Amino acid sequence: MEQVVARENMLAALKRVERNGGAPGVDGVPTERLRDQIRVEWSRIREELLQGTYRPQPVRRVEIPKPGGGKRMLGIPTVMDRLIQQALLQVLTPIFDPTFSESSYGFRPGRRGHDAVRKARQYVEEGYDWVVDMDLEKFFDRVNHDVLMARVARRVTDKRVLRLIRRYLQAGVMLNGVVVATEEGTPQGGPLSPLLANILLDDLDKELERRGHHFVRYADDCNIYVRSKRAGERVYRSVRHFLQERLRLKVNEEKSAVDRPWKRQFLGFSFYKHRGVRIRLAPKSLKRVKDKLRTLTDRNRSQSMEDRIRCLNAYLRGWVGYYALSDARSAFERLEGWLKRRLRACVWRQWKRVRTRFRELRALGLPEWVVYQLANSRKGPWRMAGGPLNSALGDAYWRAQGLISLTECYEATRQSWRTAGCGPACPVV
Repeated sequence: MEQVVARENMLAALKRVERNGGAPGVDGVPTERLRDQIRVEWSRIREELLQGTYRPQPVRRVEIPKPGGGKRMLGIPTVMDRLIQQALLQVLTPIFDPTFSESSYGFRPGRRGHDAVRKARQYVEEGYDWVVDMDLEKFFDRVNHDVLMARVARRVTDKRVLRLIRRYLQAGVMLNGVVVATEEGTPQGGPLSPLLANILLDDLDKELERRGHHFVRYADDCNIYVRSKRAGERVYRSVRHFLQERLRLKVNEEKSAVDRPWKRQFLGFSFYKHRGVRIRLAPKSLKRVKDKLRTLTDRNRSQSMEDRIRCLNAYLRGWVGYYALSDARSAFERLEGWLKRRLRACVWRQWKRVRTRFRELRALGLPEWVVYQLANSRKGPWRMAGGPLNSALGDAYWRAQGLISLTECYEATRQSWRTAGCGPACPVV
């Protein structure tokens, strides 16, 4: 605990919490006021932490929609508790992380989802072309506190730290002004939650390694690669039994399966065979990005084109930065063409009056007969965007408006990875 509350450790934690931002907890204190709160309360809180008497506040319950349907329950701690959890994380990570499996990639320093996907592709290339796709049902809500704390206590001997972690697990949830006790689960939303998940699931990793399986795990998403369907079904039954009996976790039977890797998705990607095994975008990933782009390019949304493009660029840069791992340039080209058609429809909708269309089309330098033909058209925005406006509002027009090119961003991202070298940190092989 002395290491946790050390000045250097707390300053590093403070900078991290302020950089991450986020919504306030049940006390309503935003991240911007955290330093003021520290000046007033830190001496008392520090003493309570060292004496082992500090009690965290309940988390604020927030529901967010899951991509596959349903709701994901998040627990937002107060900013002070986020600070303490971050300080705990910085001390505990060097203790636990070196002991974790090489096949675990989620929420670990120097590792990312791309590494897990590339490792999965390697297994498929080696002939392990059946996958046991294990999905844990409501994992973060069903973690058994006693089972988890027993595993934390294997390496942490300071009872003040163990007591504090258990109190965070049992801090409760604020629902409609009433504190509801939490008998199981680890609140998904605090800085400490991912490490606790890895500590619990490390037993699964060690068991799979002991059996000699080829697998990759990212948080609660685990894929085991085998050579036949029969072997996959046998592994599925035994691993399900291990999870239920040893870790008290339940497998989601509907989302788990034994199938070919190209029929399943892993971290937003899937695979296909063409001169080896290649990575592609999972169909659900394409559907999600289209749903998001439909919202940002809704013709009925009152928004200037400048603001619309700013929002699109911010979203697309992050999206391409992740999904450029896929060997799917054609998918990016099709998506870019579809996006620009939607934007052309937005422009046509904004040019409501015929005289406005005359003025705007003339400003583009089009011949008068083309201006006359387009301005007087009675076709709807989507039909106009698909053909007649294609050349008038082409790639050069959108480049001048500041819209990034998906395909150019895709190629630039992959080229930057190649330039960096195809070592362990490079997702392009």
